[in-house]
Amino acid sequence: MVVQWAPLSLPMPRRRQTASITFWVVCIPILLTIFLYALITPQYTPWVLAYIVFMALDPSSETGGRRIMLFRKFPMWRWMKDYFPMALVKTAELDPSKNYLFGYHPHGIIALGSWLNFATEASDFAGKFPGINVRLMTLQTNFNLPLWREVLLSLGICSVSRRSCDNILNKGPGHSCMIVVGGATESLHAFPGTADLTVRKRLGFIKVALRNGSNLVPVFSFGENDIWDQVNNPPGSLIRTVQTLFQKYLTFAPPLFFGRGIFNYNVGILPYRRPVVSVVGVPIECPKTENPSQELLIEYQNKYLDALQAIWDDHKDKYAPNRKREMRFIE
Repeated sequence: MVVQWAPLSLPMPRRRQTASITFWVVCIPILLTIFLYALITPQYTPWVLAYIVFMALDPSSETGGRRIMLFRKFPMWRWMKDYFPMALVKTAELDPSKNYLFGYHPHGIIALGSWLNFATEASDFAGKFPGINVRLMTLQTNFNLPLWREVLLSLGICSVSRRSCDNILNKGPGHSCMIVVGGATESLHAFPGTADLTVRKRLGFIKVALRNGSNLVPVFSFGENDIWDQVNNPPGSLIRTVQTLFQKYLTFAPPLFFGRGIFNYNVGILPYRRPVVSVVGVPIECPKTENPSQELLIEYQNKYLDALQAIWDDHKDKYAPNRKREMRFIE
């Protein structure tokens, strides 16, 4: 493979965009290195131990986080958004007196569109949906990473546990959750030009919406699967077997992905500069039902899938003209 080098004479905005996405990609290793250095440095060790105790006792990931609007508006998020670029498309009004459970599709490699378009103000979520206070949900294990957890909590990102969702949806009008429905399983199907969704076996988020009487809102991000390539991993292959074991015992599946580099276009782990467009669909009214039956869950799942299919059908020719096949509900 011939490396395609980037030209040296790039405008400053593009350099800034690349620098911001590079920092985000390496942010966790940098923060963990700082933490470990402080831990083994005697003058800082007591403070680090106190922080570890604080981490263990802090309930913020299950009670709504510590959302700081100023941090959501941090300029770096906008530079990252412009790198691709990303966009947020509104197709219906959302009543701020109600609560919503957004379902995000597809997961892609790391659901980067959900971060930039919904956990930050890079695409002006608050301006497009005034009065809607959305919190992106993620695995609780992410809050076990020191310092990184503070980044998540400051953006309002919370644990995807049932207790956490219930707490947020009962905070008052407008308080809402976003769940990346496909999860780690779906990341193993994230290949450019495709949209293979793990959604049929996901009834938990439907149940949460019904139990809280929250409207379901499907969101489809065109291009989410296009920003990285992934090593082929068909079912039964050694790679898929190892990934499945990781998912079973560690709650996540590590996709073997690759993209571009800082100074080249085709070798590295940075995402490609390819557009990502998150289309927010029409809300589905859900009656508050303390113990929804299996039949009711299936009924509202079908309504949700129909609404998700409508987003695809209405926008695929505009935002996915080079698709390899149609969207599929594979699991």
